Parts: sequence; C-alpha cells; structure tokens
Amino acid sequence: MPLTETAARNAKPAKAPRKISDGGGLYLLVQPNGSKLWRLAYRFGGKQKLLALGSYPEISLGAARDRRSEAKRLLQEDTDPSTQRRIDRQRAATAAANTFRLVAEELLAKYEREGRAGVTLAKHRWLYSFAYPSLGDRPVAEITAPDLLRALRVLEHKGLHESARRLRSACGRVFRYAIATGRADRDPSADLKGALTVPQVTHRAAIVDPKEIGGLLRAIDGYVGHPATAAALRLAPHLFVRPGELRHAEWSEFDLDAAVWVIPAAKMKMRRPHKVPLSRQSLVILKRLKEVTGRGRWLFPSVRSMVRPISENTLNAALRRLGYTSAEMTSHGFRGMAATRLNETGKWNPDAIERQMAHQEQNAVRRAYTHNAEYWPERVKMMQEWANYLDQLRTGLAVLPGPVRTQKTLG
Repeated sequence: MPLTETAARNAKPAKAPRKISDGGGLYLLVQPNGSKLWRLAYRFGGKQKLLALGSYPEISLGAARDRRSEAKRLLQEDTDPSTQRRIDRQRAATAAANTFRLVAEELLAKYEREGRAGVTLAKHRWLYSFAYPSLGDRPVAEITAPDLLRALRVLEHKGLHESARRLRSACGRVFRYAIATGRADRDPSADLKGALTVPQVTHRAAIVDPKEIGGLLRAIDGYVGHPATAAALRLAPHLFVRPGELRHAEWSEFDLDAAVWVIPAAKMKMRRPHKVPLSRQSLVILKRLKEVTGRGRWLFPSVRSMVRPISENTLNAALRRLGYTSAEMTSHGFRGMAATRLNETGKWNPDAIERQMAHQEQNAVRRAYTHNAEYWPERVKMMQEWANYLDQLRTGLAVLPGPVRTQKTLG
C-alpha cells in the first residue's frame, strides 16, 4: 500500500529503525531519534544498492517520488544513480569554484603579472564591479547572452552607454580566458553584437588658432592655485602627453641634466616606453617645481594627500576656473593643439610628430619601421622650436601659417 503524506508526518520512532514502504523500492526510514530519511533500494550490475534521497519533511513525499522516478530513468539508461549523484556533485563543486568573479580576478592577476598599468587594472576592476552583483557568483560556464545583457542594461539605464560597451568587451575577455582554461565552452558576449546602444562620439575640444593659443597661455600664466596644478598647466602645452601620463609623472623618471623624461611602458597606452625631450622652457618649470614637490614621488601630488597624484579632473577644473568651457578646451586638447600646429608648419616629418605623440601606426610593417626609427634628433629640435613658438604666441610676436579654427579632436 503506497505511503500517504499523513502517514509520513505521523510516523513515530521506535527503539529500532523502521521502514515504511511506498513501493518501487522507495521507503521512509524512521530512526530512533525521530529523524525520517528517504531511501531507495535498487539493483544495478547484479548488486543490491541503496540511494539516499534526503530527509522528511524537507523532501516531501511527492518530491521523493520524483527522485525515485529520475533514478528509475537512469537505470533504464544503464546508469547507476549513485554514480550519477557523485558526478553531479563534483560538477556542482567545480562550477562553484569557477564563478565569473573568480575567473575575472584570476585574469586580472594575470594582467598584473604581465605588467599592465595600474590605471588599466583599476579600470577593469571598476567595470567588473557592475557585473559582479548579478553575475559574480554564477558559474562562468552557465552565463548566457541574456544574463549578460541584463547586467549591461543596468549601465545603459544610467545613461552609461560607452561603459556598457566596454563592460561587454571586458566580460568577453573573461569568457575567452575561461574557455582557454577549460572552464567554459563559449563566449556569450559575442551574441550581443548590435544589442547595445551605440553612444555618440564625444570629441575633445582643442584650441588650435594661434591667437587663441596665445590667449590661453597668458591665462595659464595668470592661474592662481596650487603650485603643482599651476606647473602641470604650464607643462601641458610644452609636453602634450596624455593627461594620465602627465598627472602620474614621477621624479624618478626625469633626467634634468640630460633633458629627457622617460615614461615607463606600464604607464603608456601602447605599452612601450616613451621618451619626451625637455625644452629649456620645460626645464625651467621643472626645476622650480622640484623645489616644491621634489622630495616626494609625484611631480603633481594631490592637495589632499602627498601619496597620490592630482586627480584626472584637476586640470580640466583649472581650465574651467580660467574661463574655458569643456566645449572650448580640455586637458587632452593640448595634444590636438600641438599635433595640428606642428603638422601645419610642414617643417617636421609627420612620422616624427606621430612618434612624439606616442601614436601607434596601424600598418604592422610600417609600425615596425617607425618603432625602430625613433627620429630622436629631429624630435629634440622640434620640441625646442615648439617651446620657442609657444613663447612667441604668448607675447603675440608670432603666428604660424595655416587654417584658423577651433578644432574638435579625438587624438
């Protein structure tokens, strides 16, 4: 006679374990201490075997019967339910040990061993922080394209469309690393092509009109603020490195006697060291700055803490204080300013200008050539003449030939 829910609930313990059968090998084992355990007796390979199906009432009578049915199905397929149980548990344990978060952190550790820049690692951690709430504890092999899309939609709903696209790319690297290490079969991010909102490209403003450059330089000379910020503003047009490279400049990277700044590969966007010739004007600014910040690590330490450099917004905020809107000039705009004016003179080899800008040639063969041809003597001369030209613009004594306009640049 099949077992009923009432009979299971009211079953009383005895001095010895007692079995209450439900049929088909399923029974409820009532222990002397009052615990009630589901067991399934079956035969496999000519041997009598026993499978634990859980305890009552955590596993109801109906659920126990479902587990019995599943075991019977496996037996019909000539599979031992006990063996399958062990395999399933091992798979679950493996999946739990290979969550998206763990694989992502392992990939970041690999990037760190490879010498990736600290700012790059920080950006990746920031991006992954948006994925962790919904995907972090999920087995990486079980995440589907819709799962990933839901995580990306969180950023899109905040208007962070470019960040959503970057997170998709960053997650793709995690999935591909999981595939390479045998913990996933495919990359679901590849299925999201065209699913995300394409943001409008925001161009960085740059002043390139010679008269306007002169006005900007005079405004910078009149800047009243933190000495390190003032020095960074004065150096930016002379050096025209990327804003992150400038604000992370360290005194150990400068040889003022040799008039050169060597930026380590780890700090460069293209991951190769970059040399910046220092003009006489730049050296004057640097030597004065060294009297102020030379005892520390950073050229431009934060106002709040000497252990870290100025923030990425400091120079842009200083330009706003000088009256320049974000549509007129940005800290990145000094690169566009220099590239435009230097190219329009027609005096300098375009490859020398590109090398000084630390741009990477897209053509692989040409890239190998230009990497070997550093154009160092020409760059040294160019940087000094550029500094002289800035001085002349500041005093209103010179204007290079070329179109007069305000340029929006992606450089």
